[in-house]
Amino acid sequence: MNTSVGTVKRGTFWHRVKQQKVLILMTIPFLAHVIIFRYVPIWGWLMAFQNYWPGKSIFQQTWVGFENFRLLFNDPVFYQVLRNTLAMSIIKLVFGTVSSIILALMLTEVRRIRFKKVVQTISYLPHFISWVVAANLVRDALSTDGGIVNEVLMKLRIIKEPIMFLGIPALFWWIIGASHVWKEVGWGAIIYLAAIAGIDPTLYESAMIDGAGRLKQIWYITLPSIRPTISVLLIMNLGWVLSSGFEQQYLLQNGRVIDYARVFTIYELDYGIKMMRYSFATAVGIFRSVVSIILVFSANQLAKRWGQERLV
Repeated sequence: MNTSVGTVKRGTFWHRVKQQKVLILMTIPFLAHVIIFRYVPIWGWLMAFQNYWPGKSIFQQTWVGFENFRLLFNDPVFYQVLRNTLAMSIIKLVFGTVSSIILALMLTEVRRIRFKKVVQTISYLPHFISWVVAANLVRDALSTDGGIVNEVLMKLRIIKEPIMFLGIPALFWWIIGASHVWKEVGWGAIIYLAAIAGIDPTLYESAMIDGAGRLKQIWYITLPSIRPTISVLLIMNLGWVLSSGFEQQYLLQNGRVIDYARVFTIYELDYGIKMMRYSFATAVGIFRSVVSIILVFSANQLAKRWGQERLV
């Protein structure tokens, strides 16, 4: 039986649009933002195939084909930057994910609501601090002149004299990873807390009847139940592997560790702004974007093959 609302038949596409017109109107500003700031700038990718110079229209530029990409792959610094970016991204991804899951699991075991709220608030706060402030806090903590890390290590007699942590290249990646965990662990745990809250309580009751302790309940109920959430977040985060940050590395770097601190975003800044090699910097950005898309689609297909939750 065909019923209609006004002149629109029920069940048709336009009927659903009419029903959800308020939601659609609410999404228009966000769609406009994405189109203007994400899709329109893609037009600038043409610069990578030109010897671009400001002041000329895009059709007046000298076309060089894939010359900028050839220069990119022949640049020794490129492979140094690729190594640094991958290393810091993997460290941040692994330790950030594991620490967020552990914090979420620990918070779910806390029975005192007030204490739980205090811990949550303290762990969330660093996320809202700008990296300009956070980097200075990290520098002060690792300082050789009264830094809390050196003071504690000396009090425990682990070291005899202060160590210049930010001056040791081999430690820089791990300092980036540790400071990222400190700043984002509380924020990252929110999603896992929500996933844990959605688990059917009867599963835990059945496990308790069977004699399972808290650790076994976590291992056999909690972790398998939140596996889809972990899978989806890992797939999404893989898209940012070549975008391991900018402010954090830029503010914590110094001349001694520059060979371990330079990532793609800093690489693009150095070549694009400081050296005015705009076409070369655009080629770097295209490489980063294309590889990120490939990683997301590959991870999504692997999740599908392994029977895990995926994006689509």
